[in-house]
Amino acid sequence: MEKDEFVTMLNEDLATEYQSIVQYTQHIATIKGAPYQALVEELREHVGQELNHAMVLANQIDFLGGVPTVDVPQIANEPDEDAALHLDLALETAQLGRYRDRVAQATELGLPDVAEALRPLLTQTQDHVMDLQTALGK
Repeated sequence: MEKDEFVTMLNEDLATEYQSIVQYTQHIATIKGAPYQALVEELREHVGQELNHAMVLANQIDFLGGVPTVDVPQIANEPDEDAALHLDLALETAQLGRYRDRVAQATELGLPDVAEALRPLLTQTQDHVMDLQTALGK
């Protein structure tokens, strides 16, 4: 793999972080009911972490000589609470796999500092997956 291909994949990851921020923001505003209130507070924490992930990715892309994307993928508008949480879980699960790949790829490319910068994103995303699985009874 070449560095420019790696930067392209980091930009795709950045776009999905933007997607997460917008999707979580909408879900926080629209998920209603007592059973979801603790989860809504957890999602608020996730949004802050997603913004931090976006900043880390943008900084790494710039460090590697790329230009951070401003593209946001299509975001589903789901009014049903459980369906919305399933969307969040699917997005976080996909991000988790990508971050595992990126840490390994950075290491293979001889970019240990980049790998270390991405490792906290991997850990937090794994926590997000577990939080959502627990909320959905999985």
